[in-house]
Amino acid sequence: MERTYLGEFEEIVLLTAAVLALQNDAYGVAITHEIIEETGRSVRLNQVHAALQRLEDKGMVKSHMGEPTPERGGRRKRLFNITAYGQRTLRDIQAVRESLWSRMQVPFHPALNL
Repeated sequence: MERTYLGEFEEIVLLTAAVLALQNDAYGVAITHEIIEETGRSVRLNQVHAALQRLEDKGMVKSHMGEPTPERGGRRKRLFNITAYGQRTLRDIQAVRESLWSRMQVPFHPALNL
């Protein structure tokens, strides 16, 4: 199978969706809040929705409509689940990063301004 490459933001969205899917809570707003909390980045909901759409187009996530909830005034959430292909992609990315980090001959230290 041809390898699909992800940008950093798509990777973060995919990984966050995978984590929240374990709790049956992977929807746009929850993913956005989790990314902000974990990365400290300023992220907008429309950016997350666009990334989720790209990931769904690539076959890495699937979505379905959840049940209506009282706290949303009876509106349903679009819930996301990571596919086997999405899981494999995350494992491949993790393996590449771990391989590169393990080959560092000198421990990584921030540059000193002298």
